[in-house]
Amino acid sequence: MTDTQQSESQDLAVRAADLRKMLAYHDYRYRVLSEPEISDAEYDVMFDELDAIEKAHPELITPDSPTQRVGNELDERLPKVTHPKPTFSLAKAYTADDIRAWRQRVDRALDTSAKLAYVVEPKFDGLTVVLTYTDGVLTIGATRGDGVIGDDVTGNTRTIRTVPLRIPAHGDGLQPPHSFTIRGEVVMLKKDFEAFQTKMRGEGDVRYINARNTASGALKQLDARITASRPLTMYAFGVVDADGPVPPTQWQTLQFLRDLGFRVSDQIKRFDDLEEMITYIQAYETRRHDLDFEIDGLVIKLDDNTTYNALGVVGKNPRGAVAYKFPPEEVTTRILKATANVGRTGVLTPGAELEPVFVSGATIKQATLANYEDIARKDLRIGDRVTIKRAGEVIPFVVGPIVSARTGDEIPITPPERCPVCGFPVLHPEGEVYYYCSNPRCPERVARSLEYFVSRGAMDIEGLGEKGVRQLLQAGLIKDEADLFTLKAEDLANLEGYADLRIQNLLKNAEGAKDRPFDRLVMALGIPGVGSTVARLLVKHFPSIDALLGATEDDLDHVTGIGPSTAKTVVDWFAESAHREVIEKLRAIGVRLVSSGETSAKQSDALTGLTFVLTGTLPTMSRDQAAELIEAHGGKTSGSVSKKTSYVVAGESAGSKLDKAQELGVKVIDEDGLLKLIDERQ
Repeated sequence: MTDTQQSESQDLAVRAADLRKMLAYHDYRYRVLSEPEISDAEYDVMFDELDAIEKAHPELITPDSPTQRVGNELDERLPKVTHPKPTFSLAKAYTADDIRAWRQRVDRALDTSAKLAYVVEPKFDGLTVVLTYTDGVLTIGATRGDGVIGDDVTGNTRTIRTVPLRIPAHGDGLQPPHSFTIRGEVVMLKKDFEAFQTKMRGEGDVRYINARNTASGALKQLDARITASRPLTMYAFGVVDADGPVPPTQWQTLQFLRDLGFRVSDQIKRFDDLEEMITYIQAYETRRHDLDFEIDGLVIKLDDNTTYNALGVVGKNPRGAVAYKFPPEEVTTRILKATANVGRTGVLTPGAELEPVFVSGATIKQATLANYEDIARKDLRIGDRVTIKRAGEVIPFVVGPIVSARTGDEIPITPPERCPVCGFPVLHPEGEVYYYCSNPRCPERVARSLEYFVSRGAMDIEGLGEKGVRQLLQAGLIKDEADLFTLKAEDLANLEGYADLRIQNLLKNAEGAKDRPFDRLVMALGIPGVGSTVARLLVKHFPSIDALLGATEDDLDHVTGIGPSTAKTVVDWFAESAHREVIEKLRAIGVRLVSSGETSAKQSDALTGLTFVLTGTLPTMSRDQAAELIEAHGGKTSGSVSKKTSYVVAGESAGSKLDKAQELGVKVIDEDGLLKLIDERQ
């Protein structure tokens, strides 16, 4: 061996030892304490690196290496149970080609390319349990542990309402074998976890930031009364052992478990064709957020149990199944710095600069922190190691801190006393969550207001986005909304990127925007709390700018859908001299300041008597279009959720209105649900 090779071998040995040490530490935090300091994805990266080193250099394998055992979730505080048969973990697949490679391995093991059927099931992000029934009575409940020995949690499993204490759970159920052991997953449903998390944070406990580990910790309590107080749910998904006949296929097994009284997921599908299955799996990721529970992938099993069992196990993984893993949406990183962004209404939105981390297909360096009340509730600090989540394509947010990773050097995040842009004092009105820049002419507020004014759905001046608005501001060509309509070709010609055609198009678009519907202008003015729906309500009752300028709070209080807070905001906004000056400039320029009485043609009375609130981004129509559709079928739209609201129509990134609906028990539907409702009531 050359000196270089010897040095490389030594480096690999050191790296393998470091990985084993780190994995052992994180195994303990995750599997015993249920308080992980890193995400599953980060653990997998370290595990896969160690596995690759040991496969290339078998001489580096040690008996205590995590690669040499089935995943261990044993808790030293609890008594132990030996499972009637081993409950193995699954090999992972990350791509369509990985799934095809798994099928090729199956063919080689069977020495055939026979046609096989597959069952695809959710890969629950929870804690696996093994339940044994004797003469139909639950006698043992255990965690999976290391696959051979698990923790005895019989008393705790008995507190879970979806775990039958006796099977069959109903009179018409099938009779189970004398001794019967099944495998399932204990989870906290999303709605249950959110409610539990809110309750615990209200009591000052911010530890519960992850549904999986909250469920795991609840199941491993030494006091079953604590487990009983946690909203746990179990889904059954397999038979481990039985001393009597059981169905010959996995598909039939799942129905058999349902018939016995177990809860079985309805998100299960059977396929006869591999490629059809792959297409389904690849498309499924977008649906994961619609499920009642968290999943981190899908499990693929051969349907025929005889074939599955004949394939046996390689290493610690059954050959007859594979787990398809979605890209991770939760990872851990560190908060390096707290930031504050100024919005068009002056609201300071806190954010965080992060140690760069790869999650859900992108490298993330920043995340939103919602508001300062949320920061205080979560007890977030600069220097904290935190869990961040990026679901779908939305901006990542900080779920919470990993308190156990603190060193004592972390610094609490507090609201700034002065605006980070203009230096004016920051205001915090009594009873409000938000902090505000007190300067109405703050350069950032002005820029954001103008960007909003020209945006699609508002005045829609095509050719002017964020960059264009800021370029005009920097050049001194505009100071307010009205200046956008007085731009001259000779002024624009001096700006970088403005050729003749672009100048002509911009001036033409600005001229056309003068005649936008009046409700679009009212929305575009950027009055706090006045989006498209509220603007339409205002214009219906106050069909001109002069009518709005003269409206009182009492006048606005009589408008259905507008509450006292919004009424005061609107009146106060129009009372400011700076806003009145802009309106007069718009009047002088010839911008439409009256309603022409546009209303959608009545199509039916399907929604008569119903009131809707729109929130989030709908897939195929704007909220304006959805409001027009509702009104065309006799319904009403409102800008706020109350007990009188019939439905909330929620799209992607729905915010506080969705939370309010859930709090009040108001029905929530999506765009498809709205269309279906119209069809059903016509």
